[in-house]
Amino acid sequence: MLIIAGLGNPGAKYADNRHNIGFMAVDAIQRRHSFSPWSKKFKGEISEGELGGEKVLLIKPQTFMNVSGESVGEAMRFYKLQPQDIVAIYDELDLVAGKARIKTGGGHGGHNGIKSLDAHCGREYRRLRLGIGHPGAKEAVIGHVLGDFAKADAVWLDPLLDAIADNAAMLAKGEDSQFMNKLALATGGKAEEDKASAKPAKEKKPAAQSHVHQARQHGQQKPLPTTGPMAEMLKRMFNKGE
Repeated sequence: MLIIAGLGNPGAKYADNRHNIGFMAVDAIQRRHSFSPWSKKFKGEISEGELGGEKVLLIKPQTFMNVSGESVGEAMRFYKLQPQDIVAIYDELDLVAGKARIKTGGGHGGHNGIKSLDAHCGREYRRLRLGIGHPGAKEAVIGHVLGDFAKADAVWLDPLLDAIADNAAMLAKGEDSQFMNKLALATGGKAEEDKASAKPAKEKKPAAQSHVHQARQHGQQKPLPTTGPMAEMLKRMFNKGE
């Protein structure tokens, strides 16, 4: 069994944030592959299904980002799984918007959601990092990360999320090189292997709604909080700089 954990913050006001691209990715997988409806368990929302013959549990922790590991760790222990049975999908400031990278283990890079997973699950799990770009100035990081994707971002965001959903079976089977090539081709890049013989990506019909629109729930975006649990989370999140 495999756990695919998309990281983000719960609630309508965070649904379109760049920080929630992990939620968006697992939502796309859930819709594309007829997984079970979302239900509440392990301090998160879960959905069950199969990818490439592998049993898969999708999970969106409903704790705030900084304690995501509490949810994922609980699910891991319940199913008696090991770190290598987990894939975490999350946002990466230090990657150009639309780029993706995958690796097993490694550092947290200042991402407190990953710090929490490391603490609760061990470090040797697979990490699918999805680039959201850097705003260029340290003082602009919080507003960028917790800001909504712009309409113009749909040019790369929708093809990226579609490619993750379309090729999720490769992710489940550990075919990471092939999976990354599919993502690169879908977002206008070149395959990292067999570039000369790679077939061009097929054109996709535009979706009726963007993934950001599908992720949106009712309610207006609110200003970043200055007091309370979310404010404390933000202080810890960037206490050592991004």
